[in-house]
Amino acid sequence: MLDKTVQPRIVGRSSSHFTRVTRIFAAETHVDYAFDVVRDLMSPNAGDYGGNPALKLPILQTADGSWFGPLNICRALSRLSTCDIDIVWPEVLQQPLLANAQELTLQAMATEVTLIMSKHAGAGNDLHQSKMRTGLANTMLWLDANVRAALAALPPHRGLSYLEVTLFCLITHLEFTSVLPVTDYPNLVEFGRHFGTRPAALETLYRFDQ
Repeated sequence: MLDKTVQPRIVGRSSSHFTRVTRIFAAETHVDYAFDVVRDLMSPNAGDYGGNPALKLPILQTADGSWFGPLNICRALSRLSTCDIDIVWPEVLQQPLLANAQELTLQAMATEVTLIMSKHAGAGNDLHQSKMRTGLANTMLWLDANVRAALAALPPHRGLSYLEVTLFCLITHLEFTSVLPVTDYPNLVEFGRHFGTRPAALETLYRFDQ
């Protein structure tokens, strides 16, 4: 059992969709936390990433140690919570539709980060980047075509699902960064608008940290 007497800290960025996933989970599970901003995403120092040797964010620091990556963090937050919330985790998505929706959402999130970082690094528009962009567009079209059926297949009495949170953070991040035009994905935009009315979503709007 995790030590709940010390306030946890999330290390990340307000403009990061992976960080927003964890902050939404913290809000939904009513876990109070401090927020430390990673200032330099080009830093090679693990200390700037809360000790994560992979130099990635987010990180959750607790009295029991650090947790790397959004899924690990969300699980830890659920254990730190004193609320009884029915959470649907990825491992219970045993239908191909739901399992594929979760996998493609996470792949799209990772691909988007790679494209953004490549642009900031001044990388050329090579064949690999072109393939990534095509794959991302194809993935978003698949998600848009299947999002309604996937949501309908989720357990009806859930309080929260990792799929919905990650999908929401993805579609709203695409809009925030303009990596792809979200108007091409009307069903995802509609889902994002609906999920975005939750207090946890309204409390974690994307912005660039100063």
